[in-house]
Amino acid sequence: MQKLAPIALWWFRWAAMFTFLTGLILLGWIMSQQRFSLGISLGALMGTLMMLNVWLIIWPNQRIVIGLDEGDKAAAAPKAGLASRTNTLLSLPMLYFMVASIHGTQASGGVWGGEMSTAALVIGLAIVVLIEANAIWGKMMDAIQSVRAVITSSLILTVIMAGVVHYA
Repeated sequence: MQKLAPIALWWFRWAAMFTFLTGLILLGWIMSQQRFSLGISLGALMGTLMMLNVWLIIWPNQRIVIGLDEGDKAAAAPKAGLASRTNTLLSLPMLYFMVASIHGTQASGGVWGGEMSTAALVIGLAIVVLIEANAIWGKMMDAIQSVRAVITSSLILTVIMAGVVHYA
């Protein structure tokens, strides 16, 4: 485990970075096609936070858990677990907005500068910021405690965020 975990976590970190960088490239392409929307902006924000969770929360705490760094293992494991569950929670809404943005503005909140709702942007940002604040300073809640719960919560969050973007 001592040798395997750092290798596995290396791939985990760099997969997150590769996904983030390819997302930036695709975001640039979407902007060049004038298809930038509220949905893609929220999806990009979620993807960015997910990458930052991997690099700034999960990885430093996993280094403590596997013994590469000194620290409180009992405190580090739950922090890494919470950030990981938060990433799972954000993954379906992020995927929805990334896919929906290229397939039609109706599903992802209209064109930037056109039909975009300021209220939807503020509500969407508030939801994402509150979820991320819990990942940084909060604790594991029942809604993300188990794998089944976090996937269910992610589906519900996707429906809520799509509703906010479409109707607010």
